[in-house]
Amino acid sequence: MLHLAIGVGLVLGLSVGLLAAVTGSDFLMAVAAGSEPFGTAFMSAIRMVIIPLVMAVIFSGVAKLGDPRKLGRLGGLTLGFFWLTVIPAILLGMAMSWLGLRFTPDLAAPLATDQQAPELPGLVDFVLGLIPDNPFAAASDGRLLPLIVFTALFAAAAGTLPDKPRETLLNFADAVSDALIKLVWWILWTAPVGVFGLAAPVTAQLGWGLIQSLAVFVVSVVLGLVIYLGLMYLVPLRVIAGIRAKTFFGGTFGAASIAFSTTSTVTALPVTLEEAKKNLGVSEHVADLVIPLGASMYRAGSALFQGAAIVFLADLYDVPFPGTAVGGALLATFLVSLTVAPVPSSGVMTLAPALDAVGIPLSGLAILLGIDRIPDMFRSTTNLLGQITTAVLVDRWVGGPEGTTLGKVESQMVHEATRDQSAVYD
Repeated sequence: MLHLAIGVGLVLGLSVGLLAAVTGSDFLMAVAAGSEPFGTAFMSAIRMVIIPLVMAVIFSGVAKLGDPRKLGRLGGLTLGFFWLTVIPAILLGMAMSWLGLRFTPDLAAPLATDQQAPELPGLVDFVLGLIPDNPFAAASDGRLLPLIVFTALFAAAAGTLPDKPRETLLNFADAVSDALIKLVWWILWTAPVGVFGLAAPVTAQLGWGLIQSLAVFVVSVVLGLVIYLGLMYLVPLRVIAGIRAKTFFGGTFGAASIAFSTTSTVTALPVTLEEAKKNLGVSEHVADLVIPLGASMYRAGSALFQGAAIVFLADLYDVPFPGTAVGGALLATFLVSLTVAPVPSSGVMTLAPALDAVGIPLSGLAILLGIDRIPDMFRSTTNLLGQITTAVLVDRWVGGPEGTTLGKVESQMVHEATRDQSAVYD
């Protein structure tokens, strides 16, 4: 329902702006310009919750893993596959978006009046800038990337504490996250009006070209997901596990259908577990660990979407995107993609740190929110298929039947470290 309402707001905003651009009507131009404060208020509300929400979910996601030394071989292989395959997803998304821009008109959306593209640092300054000398000052200044690095390191340290203090910190982080998520839901119910107020003025200035660019962006993302699925999942499945594409898709059809229609991997979790064990032969102790863990922190499809969105919005707002900016965007997207903000279209909502690293206006998020339903269905399905692929490959690597290689104790240890995590969207 909310996706539909946001979509309607976007369509109305694009329509009013397009009609104003085509007809030159003073009335429609006044309507488009007059709606801008609604968009400004909506984005201010989003900015209000972005920093604490990102900090809370990253802390909770990292700290719940516990002491990395205790994860064992099964947990190490699983996390290693997650991390190694997320980076190619981001880079492929950037590449596909860059190629797609060859087929879009030359546009330059106006920057906010109070915002200028920042002067990007060199490589050494960029690395030094990741270490905040004062995390509170970084939060006050809105510097998200060093704040994320601090939060991830703090969470990793918290994960090594004894059970009682670790649980205290986790319970606090979870409570903060739950309250912020409730606030985000309230803000998102104003999104149809906010999206209208952001889309109408921009479309009135850019005309039909903006609509063409959005269509090319969606196609680029979907094609990128298809390529990624083939290279990173189907090829390893065939080479390592001996599973053909037809067998894989046939054995995961039920779970994939649920993820595609609901844009939620956790909704499909019971069916995913059953199909992985019954149809693909994944041993029970591997499936019961890897798939829930993947649902909580592995969203390569979302990472690809975010990589594509960064390049698209940088081009739309005419923001320079040199090599150091790629590094900052890559790091921010990598860290955020391994945590979860259980809100609608979290792949869009959690783009803020990466956009901040490049200097792209956050108003671009609202434009993406309106078209997100279509790429969300495809990337959620890719996320789920990636979680199942990981389970199949890890099962082959560790030796299959329960107890032959790892034993129940190690599996249970990792399972307990991740039992409270879940991925609701994306």
